Amino acid sequence: MSFERRPLIAGNWKMNGLINSVDNLACILVKKLDLGKPTHFDLLICPPSTLLHPIGVLTEKSNLLLGGQNCHMAKHGAHTGEISAEMLKELGCSHVILGHSERRTDFYETNKLVKAKSESALAENLTAIICVGETEEEYKRGLTGGVVKKQILDSIPEGASATNIIIAYEPVWAIGTGLTPTTQEVQEVHALIRKTLGEKISIEESERTRLLYGGSVKPSNSVELMGLADVDGALVGGASLSGVDFWAIAESCPK
Repeated sequence: MSFERRPLIAGNWKMNGLINSVDNLACILVKKLDLGKPTHFDLLICPPSTLLHPIGVLTEKSNLLLGGQNCHMAKHGAHTGEISAEMLKELGCSHVILGHSERRTDFYETNKLVKAKSESALAENLTAIICVGETEEEYKRGLTGGVVKKQILDSIPEGASATNIIIAYEPVWAIGTGLTPTTQEVQEVHALIRKTLGEKISIEESERTRLLYGGSVKPSNSVELMGLADVDGALVGGASLSGVDFWAIAESCPK
């Protein structure tokens, strides 16, 4: 990993947590970041939208970053149950996860839709964490490279740069299963993503863009994964709900 790319460890809490159960977790992370020694990584949590305000109050003057798990492509309007990038910004968010495989699968989100949502995020000066990854069937058929490249080319909005987008590679078959690709496979896909970004935005910007790995990341495998040349951090699911595990993954990033 280039020393110019500061590692980012992002926690995707998904649909987990009530106010009483997560206040303590957020407080633990805030104290570790703000009262301990300077860190060599950035730490981001993306709780459900119901928790953004109370956690935003806790993180407002902290080094702990806050993000949303999704946003609508419109700024406002008749979109029952949705949340806009502008609303996330008002709640103190700096990032938003877009195109996660669970959104692509459960809500049939296309590359075109992910691109539109990313455009709305960038318009509000939010950093878009754009997720890509292949299914188990695509993996077994050797289609990973083509699938991921198309997702990158079709999901990245105009005006994207290293300062406003992050790419998270999450093989669908590894999410929540305990399975992970080999480190060689992870590095190969991340190298492909960086090369594709070079075609889409510019080689210079691609070299500066942070690429995260996600999919059953835990303390037992994070040191090996975070040490790969083109891996600049992790998008963590279940392990992000444990302050001990989440912090251990962050500390595994190379200095």
